[in-house]
Amino acid sequence: MHYDLNMDPGASRQVTSLRALKENLMKLRIAGNSLRLRVSRSDLARLMQSGRIEETIHFAAEASAQLSYALEQSQAHAELSVVYRPQVVTVLLPGSAAREWAEGDEVGIYGDVDTGISRLAVIVEKDFACLDRSERDNIDRFPNPHKGTVC
Repeated sequence: MHYDLNMDPGASRQVTSLRALKENLMKLRIAGNSLRLRVSRSDLARLMQSGRIEETIHFAAEASAQLSYALEQSQAHAELSVVYRPQVVTVLLPGSAAREWAEGDEVGIYGDVDTGISRLAVIVEKDFACLDRSERDNIDRFPNPHKGTVC
């Protein structure tokens, strides 16, 4: 969605609210043969409470023009794994690993998943505050361990 700030006086509010909404959701990054999820503090709290968090991106009005991505705790899996169904990608975290990660200082959980065709690098990380943004922009992020250092 694109807003021309010169044409619509309400656009600046729309962009601000869209930006705020976007920044408080689990983030998905796909690059090459890797999949990365970044979660905020509230995302991680919801995951630990409910066992699953999910987001959906819509590409068009048709119901089939969407992709959902989810992060789920699984007692049935001993290793990080991925389940793919049409339009839904779910990363499964072993329950004990998810608890240790949520309660500890570890940045993330990392693994390689055999897809049967190749290896998929899977990364699930805590979303840290950006050092070059304001406190307002970093609401709900994990404290950055590099805060106070010079790049």
